[in-house]
Amino acid sequence: MYDYFISFFALFFRSENQLFLMFVSAFLSATVLPGNSEIIFSIFLSQYLIMGDSSSFIVSLLVWATLGNTLGSMTTYYIARFVPLPKLQSSHNSSTRNALLYTQKYGIWVLLFSWLPILGDIFCGLAGWLRFNVLYSLLLIFVAKGCRYAILLWGVYTFTPGIL
Repeated sequence: MYDYFISFFALFFRSENQLFLMFVSAFLSATVLPGNSEIIFSIFLSQYLIMGDSSSFIVSLLVWATLGNTLGSMTTYYIARFVPLPKLQSSHNSSTRNALLYTQKYGIWVLLFSWLPILGDIFCGLAGWLRFNVLYSLLLIFVAKGCRYAILLWGVYTFTPGIL
């Protein structure tokens, strides 16, 4: 039984599975399900910084995390497109109401804040609900999510002195 658990958990830390796990974690983090993509990203990045491997894995990690998180947000966007328009306006949730006010005031540009933890998911949902342009929404969400992981990459790289 002990060997089973060891081999099961070793599956998550094999280098050939790490990019797939990063994608899945980033995708789930952008939806309402918990994914903890920042923790996974930091762990995998730290592992490769300590081992001194090539920068190609680090770039791949950044790309797969950004793609997974963007596709998760676009899933929220498309789900919200199926919500009938009058139902959401009667929401009593203050964060949803505030996000709706910001979205109506600033338009599609609020998607640059789609990287924010709870409010970002609401912005993506409102973008779909208000039927913002799909390609512009995709572009702004991709830029926002990519910047978040790039800043996280910089933070891990900078605040782990002596490793390199």
